[in-house]
Amino acid sequence: MFTGIVTDIGEIATVAPGGQAGAKAGDRRFVVRTKHDMKPIAIGASIACSGCCLTVVEKGGDWFAVEVSGESLAKTHLGDWAAGSRINLELSLKLGDELGGHLVYGHVDGVGKVVSMTPEGGSVRFVFEAPADIARFIAAKGSVAIDGISLTVNEVDGNRFGVNVISHTQAVTTLGQAKVGQRVNLEVDMLARYVARLLEHGKS
Repeated sequence: MFTGIVTDIGEIATVAPGGQAGAKAGDRRFVVRTKHDMKPIAIGASIACSGCCLTVVEKGGDWFAVEVSGESLAKTHLGDWAAGSRINLELSLKLGDELGGHLVYGHVDGVGKVVSMTPEGGSVRFVFEAPADIARFIAAKGSVAIDGISLTVNEVDGNRFGVNVISHTQAVTTLGQAKVGQRVNLEVDMLARYVARLLEHGKS
């Protein structure tokens, strides 16, 4: 479990076909460079990589390796990653840690895209477009994780929604280098899913 507060911008060092025993065709192995001290992080630990919860299968002093299934590659934008790609990283939440964002599970619901970016004072107003089956869970003043970043929704217009991203968030996440048309991983707030489910049951 995570909070959506990015703790490092990692960089993809290498991409290769899945190398673990039992890996299927289409699986991939990524080596990620990081500023995190990897010594206390165990093999098998979870790290959120641009919003996708991945398992550390190997590590060094300033890098770690993960295996990603073909299914995950198809349902996230991890399949777009190449050597040099920059990604948001967050270590898993420990009991007693500050919950600075909202509860994020690292289970990507779908892939959206950046529609526009408009400077507003010291921040930038981003408009994102979400797939229809995900957009119904996004509400004004609610939370959403975009590439693993916990953000508050300002307004919703059909399948599109806007958020204001302050300069600090731009500086410490990949949103600082975002471009119109770029694909982003989306995870909706789990509370929104439960509320929608309850409402559906109430109508039946």
